[in-house]
Amino acid sequence: MKKENSNRSYLKVAAAALLVSSIGAGVFGVAASAGAEKQLDSVEKIPTSYQVPAVFSGPEVPTAAEVEETGTALQYQVAESSLNTGTPTETDLSMEEAAALGMKYLEDIMGFDKEGANVYMSYDSGTVTFPRAFWDGDVRFGEEVKTDDDTWHFFIDAVTGELFMLSCSETLDVDVPLGYDSSLENNYGVYAEAAKEIVERCNLVGSPVADVKYSCQGYSSNNPDITMEVYGENGQIATLTFSRYNQRFLGLSTDTSRVITDRAMEDLMKEDAEATDWQTETLEDGSVIQWREQ
Repeated sequence: MKKENSNRSYLKVAAAALLVSSIGAGVFGVAASAGAEKQLDSVEKIPTSYQVPAVFSGPEVPTAAEVEETGTALQYQVAESSLNTGTPTETDLSMEEAAALGMKYLEDIMGFDKEGANVYMSYDSGTVTFPRAFWDGDVRFGEEVKTDDDTWHFFIDAVTGELFMLSCSETLDVDVPLGYDSSLENNYGVYAEAAKEIVERCNLVGSPVADVKYSCQGYSSNNPDITMEVYGENGQIATLTFSRYNQRFLGLSTDTSRVITDRAMEDLMKEDAEATDWQTETLEDGSVIQWREQ
């Protein structure tokens, strides 16, 4: 099925959904956006049952005493994001443990060189569109400011450390066309091969790859991108995005992330469909808008 061009990649839309930004909510139209925003203040977080490994096998995080004793230090700096509003529970990974896992994912999957990086961490206990506690890492080689420098992000499960999403934003130093390239609908072999190689190397779908399909096109900043869907024989799907300009790997979304988001959206749509408190207004141009009182 042909998908319309978008001015942001699937990864950016998914990231916005995780943070429940107003931009992400806008995807569902005026009525749904208004409803979702109102529900944020009254949403009841439902505890999730986790199957946590008996032994945490993630990267070891040295204590301050160990750093002082050995004279070694992390290759990167970890700090709480200035945007953070959440507080992890005793069940959740610590900020340092989550950062170590996220950086390991970036290193192993995206080939990220963590030397000298700054990791700004945010915790969220769950949102309407992503009802699972998660740690979000914003990785930069500089201060936590909005710049055109390359940035990396990771989203992981706050309890188990399972990967939900990785992404990289790259601002090009050249002007390139950002429009939809229809030729890529049937001529995406180079991206399919790259996506399959990454998924197989990193075991991202938990089984042999059964198929790779074209998903959509878009752009982030001034960098045009293309997204591929990689299907495992077990039914799992990993979504990978690449730059259409230089074929750089820009990130991925895992099957777990997709399942959590899809189920949350289905629940929201079901709740809205069954609701009887909808308000309707006809505008001067004849268009009709709906919203729900909360």
